[in-house]
Amino acid sequence: MDETTAHRFAAEWIDAWNAHDLGAVLEHYEDDFEMSSPIIIAMMGEPSGTLRGKEAVRRYWIRALNALPDLRFEHVATLVGANSLVIHYKGHRGAVAEFFHFGPTGKVAHAFAHYAIP
Repeated sequence: MDETTAHRFAAEWIDAWNAHDLGAVLEHYEDDFEMSSPIIIAMMGEPSGTLRGKEAVRRYWIRALNALPDLRFEHVATLVGANSLVIHYKGHRGAVAEFFHFGPTGKVAHAFAHYAIP
């Protein structure tokens, strides 16, 4: 993961979320990617906190956007790893760090959302 690619991904991802354009958000992910978040447990009733595949995650994100029509993310930092990156941003719950692991296609294969504890 080079810095240019990481910055481009973060900017496109934040912009797509702020536009509430799920099609543009989902373009960054493999069809069978996995998303893990503690919010999945509460919102989707999935005890593992993990959803698999674009359609399952799309349903989750649609529900989230319907519940939070004014949702906006403020980019704080992008951290680069090996075939991965973390976007640190501020959302309606405060500080968030979202980890993205990229597969061989160059798209996200696994994503993990982490929220600051109040």
